[in-house]
Amino acid sequence: MKRIFVIDDDPIVIRVIRMGLELAGYQVDSATDGSVFLRKLPDEAPDMLVTDIEMPHMSGKELCLTIDSQFPDRQFPIIVLTSHTALDHRVWTRDIPNLLFMEKPVSIRQLVARANEYLG
Repeated sequence: MKRIFVIDDDPIVIRVIRMGLELAGYQVDSATDGSVFLRKLPDEAPDMLVTDIEMPHMSGKELCLTIDSQFPDRQFPIIVLTSHTALDHRVWTRDIPNLLFMEKPVSIRQLVARANEYLG
């Protein structure tokens, strides 16, 4: 079973995403802070990461840039979710390979379709 890690500071968002992905047959792990994921990453790389951008403690941008610099050979795709649509909020994503930007509110159907596309 493919494993997807979801990071969002809103537990309700995590619950909704978890339900949709689990119904589609994925195992879902989650955290409300990117630093939790970074501690687990060396030993437990997921098949996909879904993260919000605007979070306290460590933003999704900081998380993605850290993953890109510390794990340049990572194989798993990253889906970044945010409600910010301005270009300056997404420019940084262009330099990170295997990263997709999706706007909130995200359709669970679209998220599952992206997961299926990446993970088969």
